[in-house]
Amino acid sequence: MTAAISAIEFHIPPGILANHELAKISQDWSAQKIEAKTGILERHITSRSECSSDLAVAAAEKLFTSGAVRREEIDFLLLCTQSPDYLLPTTACLVQERLGLSNAVGALDVNLGCSGFVYGLGLAKGLIESGQARNLLLITADTYSKFIRPQDLNVRTLFGDAAAATLITNESAPDGSSPAMGPFVYGTDGGGAENLIVRQSGLRVFQPDDDTELTDDRGRLHMNGPQIFTFTLKAVPQLVNAILQKSGRTMDDVDLFIFHQANQYMLDHLRQKIGIPEERFYYAMKHYGNTVSSTIPIALKHAQLDGRLHPDDAVMLVGFGVGYSWGATLIRPGRFAAAQQLKAAA
Repeated sequence: MTAAISAIEFHIPPGILANHELAKISQDWSAQKIEAKTGILERHITSRSECSSDLAVAAAEKLFTSGAVRREEIDFLLLCTQSPDYLLPTTACLVQERLGLSNAVGALDVNLGCSGFVYGLGLAKGLIESGQARNLLLITADTYSKFIRPQDLNVRTLFGDAAAATLITNESAPDGSSPAMGPFVYGTDGGGAENLIVRQSGLRVFQPDDDTELTDDRGRLHMNGPQIFTFTLKAVPQLVNAILQKSGRTMDDVDLFIFHQANQYMLDHLRQKIGIPEERFYYAMKHYGNTVSSTIPIALKHAQLDGRLHPDDAVMLVGFGVGYSWGATLIRPGRFAAAQQLKAAA
C-alpha cells in the first residue's frame, strides 16, 4: 500500500481586493502594472472576524460534501498554518471540534508557510504507511492579510487568504509502479529568517535602546524582496536537481511541474533558469494571489479540473519560502486524476 492524494477542495473568503483598489494607494502603481509585475489580478481577503480556522472548516466541509470521504472516516488531522487563531490551544484542536471529527483522531498544527504543503505530504506519508492512520485530512490555511500594513504595496499586492483540504489515503500500488508520493527532499536555512518575518508576534519582545524609535513594525509582516528572490534563484534549481537525482528521473520524465505560486515574475525566472518548457509548468495565482501554504493544493485542484493530470503522470511539487524552508516531491495523481476523467466522461 502507498499513501496517495485522493481529493482536494479549497475555500477562499468572499472579500475581494482587486488591483484597481490597490492602485488608489499610490500613483506609482497602476492596476495594469500590478498585474504585469505579479501575475495577480485580484486576491481574496478575510474580514476582521474571519480566522484561519474558519477557512479551514469551510474547505473541509466542501471535501465532505463532495462525497470523497465521510467525516467519521477521518482518523488524523494535520493543519498547516502560520496564522493560528491563538498561540494556544492548537488550531487543529479547534477545527476537530467544529468539524465533528471523532475524539479518537490525532490532530496537530504545523507552523510552516510556502513549503508547508510538501512537508505535510511527507508527514502524511509516514503516518499512513506506518499504519498510524488510514484517512488523513491535511488542511492548509493562512490569513497573511492580517499581518500586512495597509500602505505596504510590496506585500499587499502579493498575498491572499485561503484554505485547502487534501484527503490522503492508502492506495494499492500496481506492481512495478512508482509510489504515489515520494521521494522527498527538504531543506532549511534559518539564516534567512529576518527576510520574511512578523516581529513581536510571539514571546520574543524587541527591547530598543533608549535612542531607538519604535515603529509600527510590531506584529506586521516584513519582507526583503530582493533577498527572497536571490534565495529562490539559488535554492530552487538545486532542489529540482536533488529530487530528480533521488528519484532516478530526468526533466523529460516529469509531466507537470507545480511550484509554490509566489508571483509571476519569480516563477518565470525560475522556469527559464531550470529549463522547464512552459507547457509543462502550471500557473494558478491570477485570482488568488500568493496564498502561502495553499498555493500548491489550489494549483493541483485547478490542474485536475483543467484535465492536466492523468493517473500515471509524474508531477513535481516544489515549495519554498519563509524560514527559509524548502521541499519537493513527486506524486502520481492516481485516483485523484481518475475521478475527474470519470466525471468528464459521464
